[in-house]
Amino acid sequence: MPKYCRDKIAGYYLYYTKHCIIEAMHAHASDSKLTESGSAKFWVKADGTTEIQDRGTLNDHEIKVIQKYIKKNYKQMYERWSQDSENGFFGEPD
Repeated sequence: MPKYCRDKIAGYYLYYTKHCIIEAMHAHASDSKLTESGSAKFWVKADGTTEIQDRGTLNDHEIKVIQKYIKKNYKQMYERWSQDSENGFFGEPD
């Protein structure tokens, strides 16, 4: 599973799977097991803001830290995403 960065953000890895590149850009947040079970899912918009589809086991503070990280780094994250997917940001027209 490709990770957006090597470091954990708020104790979680941010990643996507090869199965979900058919969707708009998003990031899963999970522990070291990198399983979707219990993970959060953040849809990433073109301005770096996010919509949470699933909060998983994350608390409010962890979500805010991850959202802040995505907002600051979404352009670099998109570069990584676009290596594997032709789909753009969440909310963009098809």
